Amino acid sequence: MSELPPFAPPPFDCAPGLRLAAHERVAEARREAMLRRLARLEAAQELLERRLWLTVYGVAAVVLSQAVQGFLSTQTQ
Repeated sequence: MSELPPFAPPPFDCAPGLRLAAHERVAEARREAMLRRLARLEAAQELLERRLWLTVYGVAAVVLSQAVQGFLSTQTQ
């Protein structure tokens, strides 16, 4: 079935088919670029989240150390 009969003309590329193939290549390139940008955004978001938690823990540590220092200074008086 895959063989062409002897009287059939050879297959050729037509303009609409070439345009469609070009469009598919462009769409695939755009999709790959979008996925790369998404991966970079996710990495940046993870880094920002780590920095945020480090800041939150740092502030909590300062508040707790001030509370402990205040408690110790009232105990010694």
